[in-house]
Amino acid sequence: MGSCIESIPISITSNLPWLTIIVLPPILAGLLIPLLPYGGNRIVRWYTLGVCVLEFLTITYTLHCQFRISDESIQLKEDYNWINTIDFHWGLGVDGLSMGLILLTGFVTTSAVLAAWPVTRNPRLFYFSMLAMYSGQIGLFASRDPSLSFLMWELELIPVYLLLLVRGGKKRIYSATKFILYTAGGSIFILLGSLTMGLYGSYGPSFDLRILTNKSYPIASEIILYLGFLIAYAVKLPILPLHTWLPDTHSEAHYSTCMLLAGILSKMGGYGLIRINMELLPHAHSIFPPWLVTIGAIQIVYASLISLSQRNLKRRIAYSSVSHMGFVIIGIGSISSVGLNGAILQMISHGLIGAALFFLAGTGYDRTRTLLLDRLGGLATPMPKLFAMFSAFSLASLALPGTSGFVAELMVFLGVITNQDYSYTFKGIIVVVGAIGTILTPIYLLSMLRQMFYGYRISNLLVPHLIDSGPREIFTLVCLLLPIIGIGFYPNLVLSLWNSKVESITFRYH
Repeated sequence: MGSCIESIPISITSNLPWLTIIVLPPILAGLLIPLLPYGGNRIVRWYTLGVCVLEFLTITYTLHCQFRISDESIQLKEDYNWINTIDFHWGLGVDGLSMGLILLTGFVTTSAVLAAWPVTRNPRLFYFSMLAMYSGQIGLFASRDPSLSFLMWELELIPVYLLLLVRGGKKRIYSATKFILYTAGGSIFILLGSLTMGLYGSYGPSFDLRILTNKSYPIASEIILYLGFLIAYAVKLPILPLHTWLPDTHSEAHYSTCMLLAGILSKMGGYGLIRINMELLPHAHSIFPPWLVTIGAIQIVYASLISLSQRNLKRRIAYSSVSHMGFVIIGIGSISSVGLNGAILQMISHGLIGAALFFLAGTGYDRTRTLLLDRLGGLATPMPKLFAMFSAFSLASLALPGTSGFVAELMVFLGVITNQDYSYTFKGIIVVVGAIGTILTPIYLLSMLRQMFYGYRISNLLVPHLIDSGPREIFTLVCLLLPIIGIGFYPNLVLSLWNSKVESITFRYH
């Protein structure tokens, strides 16, 4: 991270509320969009992009120069009384676990806004929804109060619903409703679990994560709390069988919305499992790792097979995302520092790769007007830039050595293998099943490339002039590709951010 992190001590942090500064501005800036002069779509586009770039620069400065990596759990924090009666605070804090995901949020959101340039239908509502979602996601990753986390969790529901309705396919109402029902249903468990943990004990209500970390519960109650949070986070991650909303939502959403869903939204579930289930409910979590690892391995193979059978390009990529999230579940279930590091790295890696693949699928649809693989073919000659980028990100998705996905998946498998609590038989079965999944991944990805870019299926009568990717699209894709390759060749570039935090979490399990 450079000399700024290593040389500035914690006491140097400014009195400015840096975390509040990075959480609130996007939604506040979004509220000003109706006041912008009407000059076509150009003004609102540039305004939103400017807000996102400025916000990302502020996030980078705040986390780079106000944060020092060490074993300290929370170094950059803010705490303001909000509702004294129930000890409800505006409590924000950043540690290594949340730092990487906040940076990912800023980077992917800025890329998604640049990708949304062609949106012309209700652009003000569309861009406001993206900015509101931006605040909610950063607020969730920075929250140090479960009740505040719940509010931030709910804050991004309506923006996603609006993004689907404003710019979606023919079944957008069905997909948006299904998304709301699944996520809101899971939110009930977060609310009940947060209230139970906050009100439990004889010292009065408190929702501060520092206090909740030291609380202990009867084992039966802790298991019930654990299962409730697990259901909620399983919807967002997603985990089988609560994943069915994701392919439907991705197939109907605009590709800029898909970038946000794949790049950030699904990572909220993995973050919750680590932050709440692992950190606050360790006794219950120590019971469930074999089940999590088993479900993760099954999910990798199941989603890969389903992806291979999809004829719709976006649905194939969506099921690919479900498969890749299986590695996150295995890493969390490994209860080892190597496996958990791999799970977090997989979230970062897939956030970049998944966003890029959906962007490529969307820009391809803009030109061919179809997402059906059976109707595509022969695109490599008229669109060589699109072909090159699609190939590069597909190879990254199948975990080619030299890309971030390879390092993440390797660490996840090593985490399971090095766990002394698992029998050799169990380890062998998981490795074999996971290996089958890694074999299926290149099959469905490379067959996707073959169907799209080779042969002569596209008719010149249907698509007389195919235009290759333009400068804006290439710039967006290169920005997403560089960190994927950089992490692949030098993983410590990001692993150093959260390694100390991971060590402190896994230490209590050994």
